[in-house]
Amino acid sequence: MHAAAGSRLGDAHPRAEGPTDLRLVAPAAAVWITAAVSVGLSPGWVTVVVAVSLVIGGGLLVAGRGGIWTGRRCARAEGKAPPAGPDNARGGTSARAGPARPGLWASVSAVLLCVGAAAASAGLHAADLRRGPVPALAERFADVTAEVELTSDPRLTRPRITGDHVAPTALLFDADVTRVVRADGTELATRTPVLVIVDVRSRRGGPGKTGGHRRLEAAGAPAEAGGPRRTDGLGLPEAGRRSPWQDLLPSTRLRVTARVVPALVDGDDIAAVLRVRGGAPPEVVGAPSGPQRFAGRLREGLRRATDGLDADARALLPGLVVGDTSRIAPELDEAFRATDLTHLLAVSGGNLVIVLTLFLGPPGLAQRVERRGLASRLGVPLRATAVLGGALTLAFVIVCRPDPSVLRAAACGSISLLAVATGRRRSLIPALAAAVLLLVLYDPWLARSYGFLLSVLATGALLTLAPRWSAALRRRRVPARAAEALAAAAAAQALCAPVVAVLSARVSLVAVPCNLLAEFAVTPATVLGFATLATASVAMPVAKFTAWCAGWPAGWIADIARTGAAQPGGGVDWQDSWTGALLLALVTAAGVAAGRRLLRHPPAAVVVAALLLLFVVQPPPLTRVIMGWPPPGWRFAMCDVGQGDAGVLAVGDGSAVVVDAGPDPASVDRCLSTLGVTRIPLVVLTHFHADHVAGLPGVLRGRSVGEIETTGFEEPPEQAEFVRREAAERHIPVTRAVAGERRRAGRLDWRVLWPPPDPDPPPDDPNDASVTLLVRSAGLRLLLLGDLEPPAQRALSRSPEAAGLDGVDVLKVAHHGSAYQDPELMRRVAPRLALVSVGGDNPYGHPAPSTVAALRARGAVVLRTDEDGDLAVTGAGEGLGVARH
Repeated sequence: MHAAAGSRLGDAHPRAEGPTDLRLVAPAAAVWITAAVSVGLSPGWVTVVVAVSLVIGGGLLVAGRGGIWTGRRCARAEGKAPPAGPDNARGGTSARAGPARPGLWASVSAVLLCVGAAAASAGLHAADLRRGPVPALAERFADVTAEVELTSDPRLTRPRITGDHVAPTALLFDADVTRVVRADGTELATRTPVLVIVDVRSRRGGPGKTGGHRRLEAAGAPAEAGGPRRTDGLGLPEAGRRSPWQDLLPSTRLRVTARVVPALVDGDDIAAVLRVRGGAPPEVVGAPSGPQRFAGRLREGLRRATDGLDADARALLPGLVVGDTSRIAPELDEAFRATDLTHLLAVSGGNLVIVLTLFLGPPGLAQRVERRGLASRLGVPLRATAVLGGALTLAFVIVCRPDPSVLRAAACGSISLLAVATGRRRSLIPALAAAVLLLVLYDPWLARSYGFLLSVLATGALLTLAPRWSAALRRRRVPARAAEALAAAAAAQALCAPVVAVLSARVSLVAVPCNLLAEFAVTPATVLGFATLATASVAMPVAKFTAWCAGWPAGWIADIARTGAAQPGGGVDWQDSWTGALLLALVTAAGVAAGRRLLRHPPAAVVVAALLLLFVVQPPPLTRVIMGWPPPGWRFAMCDVGQGDAGVLAVGDGSAVVVDAGPDPASVDRCLSTLGVTRIPLVVLTHFHADHVAGLPGVLRGRSVGEIETTGFEEPPEQAEFVRREAAERHIPVTRAVAGERRRAGRLDWRVLWPPPDPDPPPDDPNDASVTLLVRSAGLRLLLLGDLEPPAQRALSRSPEAAGLDGVDVLKVAHHGSAYQDPELMRRVAPRLALVSVGGDNPYGHPAPSTVAALRARGAVVLRTDEDGDLAVTGAGEGLGVARH
């Protein structure tokens, strides 16, 4: 007894483990593929698939049963019992009973019958999207009043940079339309799944005068109306002014006035999209159910208990516990994506495993006399423990919302826990296959869900590859627990990476180490987080204490994600197609085979690991030697940040002045890291368009920043407020740049040429308020124009500050090389080198061929980031040069 208790947790019992039973794998795969295809087929084709599958499958089943009876009659006629064998163990006959193979026929019949069932289920679910009045109303883009029942919590869309502005943010709800009131007053009852999009932004005073708004109006987009507003930079009201739409719970019934538009993607699981203006509070016509109100109180208590934590812990803890990601900042979300840690922010089977393990006891002991855990400590009998474990699972589903993703997590989590609890991993393959089969038959749309695919692949990896890899590592003297953790992380990554590459067009090289390091903190963060959830509604001081304790491991996970995402070689771009996924699978298989050989030669394995580490970290001295980047003595660098601006002026010894931050924190952070910039005495933000300021968190990440200087024209206001908030969180002063200002930092000195202190009249466009700098760096003269438009360019060339503009060495071309340039200023500046910061295949046609031609006609060498990558200017005078990266 004691020997059994002291065995390796999760190891297979030598007499309990048998050969892997794969009979349910083929039906499960058939159901999955059929459902994925059938939800997009017409009713006629679905009927054909169902009829053919049932007829052929039924015929084979009858034929197989006939073969069984024939074999038995032959055996009785010969006076013999049917020969023993694996076929007879399953109700069939051996090959000696005749040419028929009833076992094989039964398997094929089962697959075909499952195909028919999956097609029928998919056809019925797809029919829900076509029946009722909603699809016809969507085709006409009709305005309706509708009653809807919410089936999900609100999801805040992440800010997207579109040109020079942030795309509007909104709240998304899954819902069922239960009643539609048409314009003529006719009421129609229905039950149709839809996506509700609520624009919860406060309204601004008119369409505004920004270039971005002008472009939207030119494209036919409706202008907004209303009064001034202040936002948190994500398009939502300021902290403390939470929109009432955000507090709605699933099962709430609302009456909304909305425009019905077609679904965004063909083959989606909704019939239409309801676009709702969210300026007014929601009109509630039916309260949520009791369980949903209870779950809502628990979730709200968890949020309140975490209010006093640091920003990362405050955002992460609700995500780790119940999948609430509403507080996750875009840059942190991107860091989790870059390190393949996003599964920690979704409700996953791992959450349930941790909770049930705490209740039932350590894996491998749950069914033994020596079992431990909370239930054993309380003296709960084994059967009562099983019942309470089921109740705990049900409560988990209710609190985390009973939508398909949570049901999938509960099913896969229960399977994973059962696998390690019984030590019979191979026998759990049929359980996984059965779970897939039943879940897809219940909800065929899961067959098209990438999240479902990743969950099944990860669970399958833990049941198949991980035990073998763990045993191989232990044979090579790797400590048992380390071997299990490494094998689990590597196996899940090997199977999931091809699918992740399809989604993100990138392969993470830091995913396995980041998952390993985060694993140490996941269990304490989850356990303490659930303790906070349970106590917040009854004892808030206790909840705040447990939340404070949970904040430490949650902060560790956030630090792991940020550190991994910041590594220059942490990821490799990959083709985002299924062809690319297949190629990555082949590369992974080859890498696994090579790794097995390397493990037999430890010195070679250490060398390869060191080389991989150097590639990921890419220390600047080594990068400079191998890749020639950054070039020695560089003066000015223009970062390739896509459709935006980010320039770096070298001060020396890891210090630099940054001019604009681009649209993407990750891109500018990568550029500054490769340049070796660790200290920034000044960040200049030429104006507040998103393609110049949205990357500011990447500039500030892990660097000492002395000051942020901006233009005085605070448009768009939400992005100006975003800058102020980022600066306030890090206690960085924000100042205003005005024409005539002179400053110096190390070998740099510069003069602000624009904007004037009190422009009269005020600029119509934020572009015309761009901070413009004339910079000198040991004999090199640079003119940085921001996004100045021709009116401001003409005013600049005629202003008193324009002295010294004649014949500069380097010009940062205004507004990404647009066609709108002042010819007089171009003639006067006559640069030797013109640099254009622009994104590839941008929809604006930047840089304009006319602008490029005009610069080259005046003798300038024109380089652009979309074709040449990062650019670094070196030397001065006759030694002027530029390096590409």
